[in-house]
Amino acid sequence: MVTIEAIDAGSIAEALELRVGSRIVRINGDVVRDGIDFRFLEAEPTLEVEVAEPGGARLVLEIDKDPAETLGIVPAPDPVRECANECVFCFIDGNPEGVRQSLYLRDDDFRLSFAYGSYVTLTNLGPKGIERLIRQRLSPLYVSVHATEPWVRERILGVPRGGDIVDRLRELIDGGIEVHTQVVLCPGWNDGPHLERSLDELWALGPGVVSASVVPVGLTRHNAHRPVRPLAPEEAEAAIASVERARARALRDRGIGWAYAADDMFLIAGREVPERDYYDDEPLLENGVGALDAIRRDLAVALEADAFRGRRTAIVTGTRMAGVFRDVLEAGPAPDVRVLGVPNRLFGEQVSAAGLLAGVDVAAALAAWHPFDLVLVPATALNADGVFIDDVGRAEVERAAGGAPVRFVDTFSEGLAA
Repeated sequence: MVTIEAIDAGSIAEALELRVGSRIVRINGDVVRDGIDFRFLEAEPTLEVEVAEPGGARLVLEIDKDPAETLGIVPAPDPVRECANECVFCFIDGNPEGVRQSLYLRDDDFRLSFAYGSYVTLTNLGPKGIERLIRQRLSPLYVSVHATEPWVRERILGVPRGGDIVDRLRELIDGGIEVHTQVVLCPGWNDGPHLERSLDELWALGPGVVSASVVPVGLTRHNAHRPVRPLAPEEAEAAIASVERARARALRDRGIGWAYAADDMFLIAGREVPERDYYDDEPLLENGVGALDAIRRDLAVALEADAFRGRRTAIVTGTRMAGVFRDVLEAGPAPDVRVLGVPNRLFGEQVSAAGLLAGVDVAAALAAWHPFDLVLVPATALNADGVFIDDVGRAEVERAAGGAPVRFVDTFSEGLAA
């Protein structure tokens, strides 16, 4: 059942005098397991809704409405289905103590995959779960495959299950679900011929597999004890070559690239990050596939508009991205811009993602280099409460900027607007 967290003004729920804290138990006789169930079931034009009130009383409400009209109920967040795998590269083990609590959550929840594009392994989903995905058309899904060979995948997941991923994907696709697939590449585990086979078998599943991305394993100084290691440049180069072979086939047969190497794969290999046309319609920007090029293009547009002129500007980013920004600056006009590639001392300097920058590291970099007239910091470094990953607030970073305005932005055009 789901608990009512809020009720929209002027809604059916308000007219029926439903109360915050009440629980929706059943709709048309079907048990309401979570928020997705609720949204799926409330779409019917005729509803019989069983409600449990906070005091224990039960109500049964009969409602006729337009199919497109909602009840105006905001469900409370559902408990997250946690991961039961023991992956050899577990990202959670890479977190230090003292960072925001959400980073310690070992989620493997198909509902988050559908709603937010997070990747799941499907190892905690039985036949009824698969049936539900198909019945409710929870598409697209994002699935961490890692390897299609059963023994290789089970070895990476660290559990004696999940090796039937090709069969699982085929069942979803046959049921009308589209799937974005991902391989986290671990050298000596699932690269080389294993990667080639995975790309071949995913392609053979047909257009229902709408993408296959290959990302390098990410390790921090906190999970260096794991039995995997980072990719060497030549290993990243070999993985890119495997992806290119898959892309050539996809472009020839379906007219799309389909397979993508993640941005960091190119940076590790010392290669130029591809341009826009590599990424088709950019379906995986939020997952580190094409994001660098999108940011690079945004910076180039700001330079062409002369938006930096007349102010000393600091662009804060991770160490790898700093080189990309400097290349763009060198190719265009030469405004008074300094790129601050901030080393990540919290996770280790091998971690360069802007979203994982610690506030204390950003503040130290700004204190060492100001004065500036304007400081641009990626908004992804903050959570919804305006706090960095190490629980440092934006005020500390603003103080370190020596009085210059600090803007937390998604795009340069946003940050440079008057």
